[in-house]
Amino acid sequence: MDLSLDITTPWPTSTDWTDLAERCARASAEVAPELAKRRISADLLLTDDAEVRALNHQWRGKDQPTNVLSFPMLERAELLALGQAGGANAPPELLGDIALALETCTREAADKGISLEHHTAHLIVHGLLHLAGYDHETSPDDARAMETLEINALAQMGIADPYGDHHET
Repeated sequence: MDLSLDITTPWPTSTDWTDLAERCARASAEVAPELAKRRISADLLLTDDAEVRALNHQWRGKDQPTNVLSFPMLERAELLALGQAGGANAPPELLGDIALALETCTREAADKGISLEHHTAHLIVHGLLHLAGYDHETSPDDARAMETLEINALAQMGIADPYGDHHET
């Protein structure tokens, strides 16, 4: 997967956000192999609460910022079928877009007592899994399955269970 990054708001320079995003993409592809397809791409936007609030209002009808938004461009069945059609010469497919809001992410990281880098990694993985068709809002079983994938991807990056070490992997 090719993950492109656009930073429109100054995020802290203490972290290489491009490197973090690439590590998140690799870890996500390890736990969700459908994300390992070479011909898919995704766009990641690191921005501020105002822009995420506007996106959230426009696309979800919620006039408030949130930590992460995911905008899938493919249905899960389409993603899974990509390897079966077109071969190596097939054109790239945009999996979707992810947007993260700096102020909300910073506040949540502080509330959890974790670094902004670790919280951002969790949200990027979370967003990528949404783009792959996983959804924690459909049922408790689906939520548990998605959380387990997140925990396993983050563990590969040396990041602790964001849900409080209460899951078995």
